[in-house]
Amino acid sequence: MTMFEIGAYELTLITTMGIAVTFALSLNLITGFCGQISLGHAAFYGVGAYTSAMLTKAGIPFPLAIIGAAAMASIIGVIVGLASLRVRHDFLAITTMGVGFLFLGIVRTWDFLGAEMGIAGIPGSGLDKSGYAILVIVIAVVVALFSLYVKRSWMGYVFDAIADDEDTARVIGIDVARYKLAAFAMGTALAGVAGALYTHQVRFIDPASFSFVESITVLSMVVIGGIGSVWGVIFAAGVLSVLPQWFQFIDDFKLLVYGALLFAVMRFSPGGVAGMVKALRGDKKNTKKEAAA
Repeated sequence: MTMFEIGAYELTLITTMGIAVTFALSLNLITGFCGQISLGHAAFYGVGAYTSAMLTKAGIPFPLAIIGAAAMASIIGVIVGLASLRVRHDFLAITTMGVGFLFLGIVRTWDFLGAEMGIAGIPGSGLDKSGYAILVIVIAVVVALFSLYVKRSWMGYVFDAIADDEDTARVIGIDVARYKLAAFAMGTALAGVAGALYTHQVRFIDPASFSFVESITVLSMVVIGGIGSVWGVIFAAGVLSVLPQWFQFIDDFKLLVYGALLFAVMRFSPGGVAGMVKALRGDKKNTKKEAAA
């Protein structure tokens, strides 16, 4: 069966998964790689969504609208990063949560952005459902490859050092502020891309789509997949994004379900799915060594 023979429902699921993977990997760059906890990541997703919606409604072509969404989200991400340089851990989490609420306050009250009614009639991408699904998957793959490249590059090692201990990283000569801002710039730009893709999938957005629940949802994907693991986050984002589609009752109890999953992961496998797989591989290797001995 080819992509073009898949039904509209399956294409919607594939597109939803691809957007979720891009969104989760964007947070993984900030939280997983660089150790900066963000509880307001849905705000940058929303900035990308609203920017792309407004640009395309003004007649800007879809590809340029995606670039504009990434740029706007990244600029705001750097501003937030600059304001957050002096805080860390719990205080950083609270600061980013405040950014999420600030974003919601703006879009809920500013008539230019549709306020509570949101924005309807957003132009499509010009692609049909299968073409749009392919585009989203290609972007998700590119983002995944980019994440792997960053993780294995010198920048990834610098991020590891900052995540392990900022003070030690500073002592050995790492410009911590510069690299934390770089992580915020890259992560928020990718969140903006995910938001733009979501906008042109649903063609209607309102503040409810970028609430605190969405920030917790994407954080759950990163934690359950395995903080810092690209493959684990892809797996968790793919599964968790379609669960509410397969089992619609979950949508009403999303926080409860994700909270239970988070508790189970932190209690039994703090490394998430990736940690679980690594442990199983370690057990197999040990078994082989014992058998060989």
